[in-house]
Formats: sequence, structure tokens, C-alpha cells
Amino acid sequence: MDWLTSAAPIVAPIFGSLGVIVGAFFSYRQVKRRGDADENVAAVQAKAAAEAAEGQTYVEAMKTVTAGFSSLLDQQRGMLDQQRVLLDQERTMHAQTVQRVAMLEAGQLELTREVRELQEEQRKDRRWKAAALDYIRDLRGLVVKALGRSAPEPPEEIAADIASLDR
Repeated sequence: MDWLTSAAPIVAPIFGSLGVIVGAFFSYRQVKRRGDADENVAAVQAKAAAEAAEGQTYVEAMKTVTAGFSSLLDQQRGMLDQQRVLLDQERTMHAQTVQRVAMLEAGQLELTREVRELQEEQRKDRRWKAAALDYIRDLRGLVVKALGRSAPEPPEEIAADIASLDR
């Protein structure tokens, strides 16, 4: 399909000029027939009128062809300029998109790193809490053995955790 689009600047003027030439031919044929009909009235006047009409038709056809080619070239230049502008806009948008994607990927990598750090910190906190609770339980057991009475009540913040260990 791209070859057809790329051939358009060549093919379009050819078909345009072909249409102009065919139109000129039909115009010429019509003028010639009128000239033949008038030939019965005045053969000499008809030949002179036909030659003048042919010359004028040729000049008009050439003007039409020239105007057609000029119009086609102007249209093609305008279309090419529009395509260049659109292509530049698409390139700019693509560059911005690539930049945004790179920024998002960098942000995602940073967030992934932070999540891993937080997960590791959470694991460490859980291990520390378990070790601290074991230590407190052992200390409470030692207090009960050494003093022969019950251990003091833990603070409210950790009472629930220690109560779950005692059960």
C-alpha cells in the first residue's frame, strides 16, 4: 500500500493531464463539427473559422493544462507541508511518551526497592518482637522462680502479646 501512496505524486498529475487532454479533445471535436455544419453556407469562412477555433482551442487547452499542473503542484506542496508538520508532531509526541515511560519505569524501580526494604524491615521487626517476647517470658519465669511470687503486670502496650505467650 505504501508503494501506491508513494507513486501518487507521479500518477496524479498524469491522470490529471490525461483528463485535461481528453476534455480538450472533446471540445475540439465539438468545435470541428460546428465548423463542418457551417461549411455548407460558406466553405471559405468555415475553413478560416475552424482554423481559428483550432488555434484558440489549442491555446485554451494548453492554458488549462498549465493551470491544472500548477494547481496540482500547489496542492501537493501543501499536502507535503501538512505531512511534515504532522510527522514532526508525531515525533515530538513519541519522544515525550518515551521520556514519560522512562520516568515511570525509574519510579517503579524505586518503589520496588522501597517495598523490598520495607518488607525486610518488617521481617526484622517480627523476628525482634518474637525474640523480645521470648526474652520477657524467660525473665518472667526467672522472676517467679527467684522471688517465689508472680511477676509484675506488663505495661498495657505489650500486655496482650505477653498474655498470648503465657497461654
